[in-house]
Amino acid sequence: MNFDWNDIPILLALARHGSLSAAGRSLGVDPSTMSRRLVAAETALQTRLFIRDNNGYQATDAGLAFIEYGERILGDVQSMLLEARSEASAISGSVSITSIDFLFSHWLVQHMPQLSRTYPNLQLQLIPANRSLSFTRREADFALRLARPQDDAALVMRKVADIGFAVYAATAFSQLPPCDWPQQPWLAYGEELDETPEMQWLRNFAPNASYALRASSVTTLTHACETGLGMALLPCILGERNGLVRLSGPVVAREIWLLSHRDAGRIGRFQAVANWLRDIFDQDAAQFSGANLACRDLQLSASVQG
Repeated sequence: MNFDWNDIPILLALARHGSLSAAGRSLGVDPSTMSRRLVAAETALQTRLFIRDNNGYQATDAGLAFIEYGERILGDVQSMLLEARSEASAISGSVSITSIDFLFSHWLVQHMPQLSRTYPNLQLQLIPANRSLSFTRREADFALRLARPQDDAALVMRKVADIGFAVYAATAFSQLPPCDWPQQPWLAYGEELDETPEMQWLRNFAPNASYALRASSVTTLTHACETGLGMALLPCILGERNGLVRLSGPVVAREIWLLSHRDAGRIGRFQAVANWLRDIFDQDAAQFSGANLACRDLQLSASVQG
């Protein structure tokens, strides 16, 4: 059957108005097009839907059955469109974000009460993951990544921050001069991260360093560093923490990119989360980059790099 579903409003209008010209005016369609679509519909259905008499076009029994179902179908479609538009504008429902773990545990969760107060019906799902997730398959709605991704027609990409990495250690290490740092035990990132700028810096700065621990999780390295197990190159967003001292200014800089599907901008809850993420990244830009370091730290950073 080659029936064109776009003919349903045309046939319903003809049943209401009883003439091609009146039905056409209601739809903004000329009478000749109305006549062609009626013939095409009856041909596709292989039955007569209307007969013409002195009073105009009258629906046959088959036509009456078609009209009954057609009105129901058209009503359902209109309800579907209204519901979709309502959903698109509502700031409620679930939004998933994937990122490396430390951005969640050491930063994002601190800002979530603000989002919750503004949009109490919004729910965030946080997915710690380094691998790329599929936006097309709705594995994630947003992603935060420490590198600019490859171009993808399905993605909208925006750089939201520069993140600095500095040398951290427990207070027991805080009085050591920088010239002694390469001989100390270090906490390193996992072997699968050997090509990252952080590991490249560590290999250059301390080529003969003994790695007391290797872990892919920044959170794990941070907790290990707090115990005094070794020194570590960690994100500046950690700030000053109990039992942990930042010993240098930023010696490595990375970019943070916000990724989303190109259609996300049309949905209210996605727009709200995207705007919130951009705002809090802007608010904490100095903490991310390490630009909020004290002058003493910046001078010490220069000695590390030099």
